[in-house]
Amino acid sequence: MAAGLPKDGGGWRQDSNGIRFRSRRIVVKARVVKLPGRGKASGRGQKFVTTSKAVDAHLRYLQRDGVTTDGEKGRVYSAFGDEADGKDFVERGRGDRHQFRFIVAPEDAAEMEDLRSFTRDLMRQMEADLDTRLDWIAVDHHNTGHPHSHVLVRGVTGDGKILNIAGDYIAHGIRHRASELVERELGLQSEIEVARKLANEVGAERLTRLDRMLIAEQQEHDLVDLRPNAGDSYTISSNRYLLIDRAKKLEHFGLANELEPGRWFISDRAESTLRALGERNDIIKTMHRALEEHGLAHERSAAQYVLHRQTITEPVVGRVLAKGLAGDEMIDRLSLVVDGVDGRTHYVETADAAKLNDVQRGHIVALDPILPKEEPRAADRNISIVAGDDGVYRPSRHLEAIRETFLEEGKDPDASVRFHVRRLEALRRAGHVERIDEDHWRIPKDLAERGIAHDARNRGKDFTIRVLSRLDLEAQIGSDGATWLDRELTVKNPVQLVRSGFGLDVDNALDKRATQLVRMGHAERDVTSRTITFSRGNVDPETFRSDPEGSTPSRQRRSPPAGSESCMGDGNAAREA
Repeated sequence: MAAGLPKDGGGWRQDSNGIRFRSRRIVVKARVVKLPGRGKASGRGQKFVTTSKAVDAHLRYLQRDGVTTDGEKGRVYSAFGDEADGKDFVERGRGDRHQFRFIVAPEDAAEMEDLRSFTRDLMRQMEADLDTRLDWIAVDHHNTGHPHSHVLVRGVTGDGKILNIAGDYIAHGIRHRASELVERELGLQSEIEVARKLANEVGAERLTRLDRMLIAEQQEHDLVDLRPNAGDSYTISSNRYLLIDRAKKLEHFGLANELEPGRWFISDRAESTLRALGERNDIIKTMHRALEEHGLAHERSAAQYVLHRQTITEPVVGRVLAKGLAGDEMIDRLSLVVDGVDGRTHYVETADAAKLNDVQRGHIVALDPILPKEEPRAADRNISIVAGDDGVYRPSRHLEAIRETFLEEGKDPDASVRFHVRRLEALRRAGHVERIDEDHWRIPKDLAERGIAHDARNRGKDFTIRVLSRLDLEAQIGSDGATWLDRELTVKNPVQLVRSGFGLDVDNALDKRATQLVRMGHAERDVTSRTITFSRGNVDPETFRSDPEGSTPSRQRRSPPAGSESCMGDGNAAREA
């Protein structure tokens, strides 16, 4: 079936009047997710198996708030109803070997009458092509500039056998079938429509079709000749002026150079740079959307956006504005948008979904970086010892030295030596050691230090996350129980605040909470210095430090120690007291 479909989407056509038309453009992204059911992966592929919890979480995030046209929670539907049971679908697929995930995004989705009906028609066509009934659900997203459908398909046929779909059909067939359906509703695109859409891509800060034309032309001719009457490529001649404008834009990005009038050289890093730029812009849009949902977009400048991805180098404390799937929402990597007490808005990602299980929008959290260890690996120390003064490591010498001891302890000496050789192979590829032959390796004197540097460069810095409070600031101000604000009022080293953004909100909340504690009889306040002192015989400040949002202070009549702590209610200077 796939072999019989045109891979170029149909190309240009002409009607009886000689007017040229082209098929509608569709973007289809696909991923096959291995599940921990039948036929579990083994060996190297095992790390790609998605856990059951990750499958559940993926569907939850597809259904998150704000993805519909009216900003409501996403609705799961199927071939049979507009309100499908997503949990039941997941349960049915617990024993499946894999699951197919598709994103189908018609370029003209905004002009289509009903994305849901389109998705159903597409799935019916796929069932006809594959000659089997498909068990699927879908969720439509309208929260971006390009409405699209997320489709989850079980990896089983109608009679319960394992479903395999040809790569060509996934790569080309689904897009062709989708294009046919959109064409049926909206008609073919005229040459004028295509030119208008291409013109909109001239200034785009991402990889575009114009870029692909320029890159393809350069790969064929070593440069791009956009002079009038130069070359015989119809693609170039029909889009010459748009391509010139795009080349100038790439020159502005430092990705193109005009060698002489009309003749351009496109940088080898143009494609990767434009892809990265597009991803960065998508993240910025995600952050802006999160701020808009909280009415903060006009208060938080884009200059204060910090994109950490999966790497943070300093602690981040703030309020969670958004939580969802990262990237193109095809993988199980999650993201957080955090309104920081440092006056900045932070974006982080993690592949560990379990890490964010207890984190919800509105929670106040602390992210702490996990830095690489600064101690050398035991393997590197062993290699240096075996190498000795002559700086040559011999696996055979190592094996001879440990064989007797390892066998007495029931260990495998051969496996240990192989492990050390694999470590050397990794260091060799990085240029730190030299392999003379199979039994001789040249080892530098500072191998341990090189190993530390190598690991630090190649290990992505992850982070831990702690929920500091599940209550917002207003709820904490009036709370009868101990809160995070109370802890910040009493600890010796409080979080450093910047008096802007959420940092200013926390600073004001601390002042109000101090006033509330005085009103509740838990503290006394000096009018001139605005210092509060916890009342003796009422509550121990230690209660606030150790049990935020826990017990009710008024019920714990414990006396504070002599010289009870004092704190100010406004500003960093207050908390230094």
